[in-house]
Amino acid sequence: MSMPHDNLLNRELGLLEFNRRVMAQAEEEYLPILERLKYLCIVSSNMDEFYEVRVAWLKDAAQNTPDRILADGSTPAEALAKVSAAAHELVREQYRLLREEIFPALRADNIIFLRRNEWDAAQKAWISDYFFRELMPILTPIGLDPSHPFPRLLNKSLNFIVELEGADAFGRESGIAIVQAPRILPRVIKLPAELAADGADTFVFLSSILHSHVQELFPGMLVKGCYQFRVTRDSDLSVDDDDVKNLRTALQGELRQRQYGDAVRLEIADTCPAHMEEFLLNTFALQKHDVFRVDGPVNLVRLMQVPDFVDRPETKFAPFQASLPDILEKKTPLFDAIRKGDILLHHPFQTFQPVIDLLTQAASDPSVVAIKMTVYRTGTDSVLWNR
Repeated sequence: MSMPHDNLLNRELGLLEFNRRVMAQAEEEYLPILERLKYLCIVSSNMDEFYEVRVAWLKDAAQNTPDRILADGSTPAEALAKVSAAAHELVREQYRLLREEIFPALRADNIIFLRRNEWDAAQKAWISDYFFRELMPILTPIGLDPSHPFPRLLNKSLNFIVELEGADAFGRESGIAIVQAPRILPRVIKLPAELAADGADTFVFLSSILHSHVQELFPGMLVKGCYQFRVTRDSDLSVDDDDVKNLRTALQGELRQRQYGDAVRLEIADTCPAHMEEFLLNTFALQKHDVFRVDGPVNLVRLMQVPDFVDRPETKFAPFQASLPDILEKKTPLFDAIRKGDILLHHPFQTFQPVIDLLTQAASDPSVVAIKMTVYRTGTDSVLWNR
């Protein structure tokens, strides 16, 4: 028996409402300021995945099965329009919160993100040295012309579109160039303590450094404008179980293609002129509703690293100490404890250490013939790989 459409909510709109609840945490003034920043970063991370998978699915459905009726009674195109409107509203509020509340509160706590017009002479000298030493050797600007087409950009990578005038060193005239920021580069750079006033933790954005020195990448040409942008691609895995003989090989192929799937979203600086936006939309085969103009960094996820650079306990949550079940508090050998009864571990409120201890004891027990378990989403530096 199917449920009436009126009784069901659109799944994608529900996910956006969840993101609103995450952003509500960033609005709470009683929370430590760097934790508020992290909540704002989590919103961006969630939105990335939302567009990579859920919006990508809606776009595909709107194109290939336009008459399909979703659970809430809408067609894919209708759902996509509602989702786009809600997502734009959410992102506008996210950046307003960043500009008007989070950044001022960080500055009040002596955590400062300097704009280019705030750099003093000493800071400018250090930043210029950093550009020529760390950035320029690995940046490869690409002037677009018939022999140099638009490059294949990685999913969610930071890029800059540069508007130019004049001819390059080879006599070629190119009105537009693309500069890709390698992912190995940090998106925020902490200035040395001697360049910060009153002991503040002072940061500059990679985008600000590149903007201030972009002319160095195009000698002999006039840079008329430089605008950061980021494209999100369809990253939904699609594997036909009936035709797949080797699932591992099939997934490896799919994972490689995820970096270059169809574009589903374009984020650009709000200063980008309309004709450059139109050029990017045409390049990525996107529509006007797919573009997000933002007043700030186009990838807030990378601000998640900032708390690691700030050694101020009052700006973060106190470290959480996970507990142990009572039976394990007594230092009882794990196999003996399990013989007395089942042990339920509730992560992350209880420590994962008993699992590690169980594997360690099992691996060194001559009575154990084999260890079989499902390991889900472990980190690359997980202690499990060393057991």
